[in-house]
Amino acid sequence: MTPDATTDTIPRNPGVPLAPDWFERIAVNTPAAERRAASLAGRRSLKKEWQAAWLVNAIRCMDLTTLAGDDTPDRVARLCAKARRPLADHILAGLGLDDVHTGAVCVYPTMVAPAVAALAGSGIPVASVATGFPAGLMPLRLRLAEIRYAVGEGASEIDIVINRALALRGDWAALHDEIAAMREAAGAAHMKAILATGELRTLRNVYKASMVAMQAGADFIKTSTGKEGVNATLPVSLIMARALRDYGARTGFKIGFKPAGGMKTAKDALAWQVLMMEELGRDWLRPSLFRLGASSMLADIERQLEHFVTGRYASSSRHALA
Repeated sequence: MTPDATTDTIPRNPGVPLAPDWFERIAVNTPAAERRAASLAGRRSLKKEWQAAWLVNAIRCMDLTTLAGDDTPDRVARLCAKARRPLADHILAGLGLDDVHTGAVCVYPTMVAPAVAALAGSGIPVASVATGFPAGLMPLRLRLAEIRYAVGEGASEIDIVINRALALRGDWAALHDEIAAMREAAGAAHMKAILATGELRTLRNVYKASMVAMQAGADFIKTSTGKEGVNATLPVSLIMARALRDYGARTGFKIGFKPAGGMKTAKDALAWQVLMMEELGRDWLRPSLFRLGASSMLADIERQLEHFVTGRYASSSRHALA
């Protein structure tokens, strides 16, 4: 069975008042989580047309991203062209597909307007990082103003960063209030809460921060900014997926998940999709509930799909970089 990449409307998470009893006594067996994560690669054998289908699905769930200090409208326009047509025509034809595009394009707030213009008519949403990305160390009023600015420029998704200091000292009430204010500032734009898990120190903190973000109204929880020393890992993603499952069991709402940073290969794209399938089920293999924040893996996915279609590996220089 191949993943279903159909996008649909998921009822938005309204959030709930802070409920520490949902997470304060949580215990995480780190060695067991690491063993479970290490076993995922062998749980599904994806070969030939099945592997190709899952790789195409990874493209559909990808947030193609540029977050560089030298970004320009022209660079963003090139990225958007790649988002519209991530695969070469001969690969699409060989796969029997008419069209494939990425799940979103993610940029800085000042690049939202050029991205919206470049993607006009494509149906591809523009996501913007905000709230003092990547550190989040700005006064709250400025972080909220940045969200409103990005939404005003046309962003339909906002990737916020949490205040890690609040999480590290266990000030969950203050963290909940900040994220809830960010959700209110985002308005109709879907909000992804970046936990920066590499800076949270323990898997228990990862679980707790995940639960607080969802209680505060996050539509997605996201592992990393991509700027930390340690970004997305399978053990961290496993704990976040279980927090998603627990929140859904309590509230009935499905929250999305986005691993970001540190993923570079087609093999990585398969591993994180297997994690979603094994832990959360088929629903989390579609863009409305799953995104991959790893633009650099697109070239390797395209290379693997070209091998599937032609039987030959192309030089990586043949595939345009995201």
